[in-house]
Amino acid sequence: MEIVVLENADAVARRAAEIIAADAREAVRARGRFVLAVSGGRTPWLMLQELAKEAVPWDAVHVVQVDERVAPAGDADRNLTHLQASLLDKAPIPRDHIHAMPVETEDLEAAAAAYNETLCKLAGTPPVIDLVHLGLGPDGHTASLIPGDAVLNVVVRDVALTGVYQGRRRMTLTYPIINRARKILWLVTGGDKCERLAQLRAGDAAIPAGRVNQTQAVVIADRAAAAKL
Repeated sequence: MEIVVLENADAVARRAAEIIAADAREAVRARGRFVLAVSGGRTPWLMLQELAKEAVPWDAVHVVQVDERVAPAGDADRNLTHLQASLLDKAPIPRDHIHAMPVETEDLEAAAAAYNETLCKLAGTPPVIDLVHLGLGPDGHTASLIPGDAVLNVVVRDVALTGVYQGRRRMTLTYPIINRARKILWLVTGGDKCERLAQLRAGDAAIPAGRVNQTQAVVIADRAAAAKL
């Protein structure tokens, strides 16, 4: 695991955007397509705004979601709402290259299976995503891999559903597909993450984030989050 410590969240967002843009250019040269999986959060939205300014072969970029809350279209709780405002409205990416998790469907289990099929069409069988962006929660969760939830034990599906967490059920990528990614890019900001970031670096499986593969992982953290490294 590579760890880069920068001054603040704005600097973290800019560096992350530079890394994603460089990986996108390389993937398109090598394979003709770049598949990016993004999580939610304030710093990621800044990252996507910065990414929109970068030289990226947008026609060959596909964006998928790491996780999403089960909520109506346009709801402020939806990661998609912020993804659209941060990237889709600012970068010339084809609208059909944003692949939203179908959380508005009544049959959520079928919706998760359908999203798995979408990922297979984009990234092979089993899907190998070029870059997965992850955040780190103060409780050690990442994606919607939540402490104590049965989703932590899902090993035969790449997309699964959680129980209720912070008032919402969620759809999430699971460990198998996250750990197959060509690169995992962590953005960690804020002093409330410093204990968990130390656990992440140690590969501490007591927190969900600690079970993510570190081989191809890059962590970009601000000084507050890195205080205990």
